[in-house]
Amino acid sequence: MKKNKFIKSTIILIVGGFITKLLGMIIKVTMTRLLGTEGIGIYMMIIPTFSLLIALAQLGLPVAISKLVSEDKKNNKNLIFSSLPITLTINMIIIVFLIFSSKYIANNLLHDSRCYYALMAMGFVLPFISISSILRGYFFGKQQMFPHVLSNIIEDVVRLIILVIGIPIFLAKGIEFAVAFIVLSTIISELTTIIIFFFFLPKNFKLKKEDIKPSNIPDILRISLPTTGSRLIGNIGYFFEPIILSFVLLSIGYSNTFIISEYGVINGYVMPLLFLPSFFASAVSQALIPVVSRSYSNKFYKHTRDRIIQAIIISLMIGIPITLFFTFASEYSLNLIYNTNEGVKYLKVLAPIFILYYIQSPLVSSLQAMGKAKSALYTTLVSVLIRTISLFALSYLKIGLWGLVISISINIIFVTICDFTTVFRTLKKDINCL
Repeated sequence: MKKNKFIKSTIILIVGGFITKLLGMIIKVTMTRLLGTEGIGIYMMIIPTFSLLIALAQLGLPVAISKLVSEDKKNNKNLIFSSLPITLTINMIIIVFLIFSSKYIANNLLHDSRCYYALMAMGFVLPFISISSILRGYFFGKQQMFPHVLSNIIEDVVRLIILVIGIPIFLAKGIEFAVAFIVLSTIISELTTIIIFFFFLPKNFKLKKEDIKPSNIPDILRISLPTTGSRLIGNIGYFFEPIILSFVLLSIGYSNTFIISEYGVINGYVMPLLFLPSFFASAVSQALIPVVSRSYSNKFYKHTRDRIIQAIIISLMIGIPITLFFTFASEYSLNLIYNTNEGVKYLKVLAPIFILYYIQSPLVSSLQAMGKAKSALYTTLVSVLIRTISLFALSYLKIGLWGLVISISINIIFVTICDFTTVFRTLKKDINCL
């Protein structure tokens, strides 16, 4: 019965993920065509900073809530209310930080003053993202995937409408204002998600005095801190990516226009295509966390192993065919989606490597659900150091943005091998101890 629930949850998430990924691609194409290569380049320059701030604001709370709710040993309402003071405090700190540092980050780190307004806009967006992610974690823990799927679809539809209407208006005032508007549009889409989640809360979801006391904060932080540490380290590396590229490539003679244009091609055209199949792996991973958490905590180690293997196989069944298509039909893929040939050379090289990337998500989710988030944290730390050092060194070889492509490849190979080894070595040891 539990296996059927896992399969059912996975199917719901895959179908919903396909729809939201399609909508996401439409949004990306719309943004690309309205902003142009320069505009999308600026947007992609601020995305690493945005991702880092989101990781800080969420603090791994969605995963912690999902795991604790799935174990069904705590007061679920109290779990939600215990997490709110944590995330709201962090969000206030980030907002103050952005007020005083946005200009410096734009001018001295990203080397483009046009990023300033977008960086300031992030502070207003983060609280909405944090609250919606906590509610999402609750529904994942309950293995209720439909609210998540529905909210994602409606959120993307709302965002698409807003962008189609708003980008041309703000673009007339300047590219920097259009990019800032794109960031701010997230407020409305996240608010839509929060409202939808409230409709799906249980009818008996009435609050009592003990529900709003933040009594579960230690249990939440015990899970969330290692989880967010791993994500935070990854995002710090991602944050420094455009900074290192700009610093090194400018110092050896490349123009700022070339750097922004090529960086925009890789992160605006190539990477979104390669991330396209990852929604299957993401769907499987989201369904996997409560299943693995419950079975592993009850010492059903063989059942845990079988579910993880099943998740990896499902991810590869989707990832491999799409990867082969991107490898042998690179030009057609880019023309079909973006009406451009830019990025073909990068896509041909990265596509085969991304077969390994598609199984990373189930492996990381398994480690988190098994209470081995510290192992994932260590792997992420080492991989980010390797990626950052290799990016810095390779960029000095005057090979343009190929240093970034190679460092991405090294990172994917290293992380996948380490996480795979850790998961199955741990399970083998646990099974042998029974």
